Amino acid sequence: MLTLVPTPIGNIGDISLRAIEALSGADTLLCEDTRVTKKLIHILKERYQSVFKPEQNFLPLHSHNEKEFISNLEPSFFEQNVIYVSDAGMPGISDPGQALVKYCQKNGVAYDVLPGANALLTAFVASGFVETKMLFWGFLPHKGKDRAASLQGALGSGFTTVLYESPHRLEKLLDELSLEEPTREIFLAKELTKKYQRYYFGTALEIKQKVDANLRGEWVVVISAAETQKPSAISQNDILELDLPKKTQAKLICKITGENTKACYERLLKL
Repeated sequence: MLTLVPTPIGNIGDISLRAIEALSGADTLLCEDTRVTKKLIHILKERYQSVFKPEQNFLPLHSHNEKEFISNLEPSFFEQNVIYVSDAGMPGISDPGQALVKYCQKNGVAYDVLPGANALLTAFVASGFVETKMLFWGFLPHKGKDRAASLQGALGSGFTTVLYESPHRLEKLLDELSLEEPTREIFLAKELTKKYQRYYFGTALEIKQKVDANLRGEWVVVISAAETQKPSAISQNDILELDLPKKTQAKLICKITGENTKACYERLLKL
């Protein structure tokens, strides 16, 4: 059997009793980073006097080897008690894990997913945005047209939208948001559940002035929903089915979504 086990995103006290039980009884642990998982287990043994099965096997399974690892799997591998953990948080959310679940579904392997710590939902609730329809956008592309188009999609989604961003690109993101949506309210959560956890609320420019000298750490960005667009009897799919040039389609789609025309056109070219 396979069990996906979430681990604390910062504060070790967020580990659940079920997670400890699953980890302690594992025959094999598939780990995004074996060093991180071994450190976690060492802390659990020391702090909570947890008793772990002796001679546990630790195998690396991360974004760089995931496809090759799974292609070499046999269903018999899961006749033992197999656990998958990412470095922190819920496996499968901007971390490996989903491909393992799909493998189990295709091959009739029993699996389970334990609930637990998650930066996405923690930041969403902490944002205070009352539009409870939420869209998780993950990480933006690093640069270029792909990044610009992806950001426009996030801004025009119509939902409260949650991004992850690295400290190296956070200032760039705030500059982009200041340019594209200077009055849009956003919420930033830094180092969730850790000692230096911080919340920031306001426009991108207001927040940049507060965090400029303090960019280190892991960040979650929550963007408030755009103003509701008037309902339209015509959908984007209706427009895409028309025999029209892409530029014309982009202009029409922007009329009903409020999306930037150039970004919409670039997005259509990739369809």
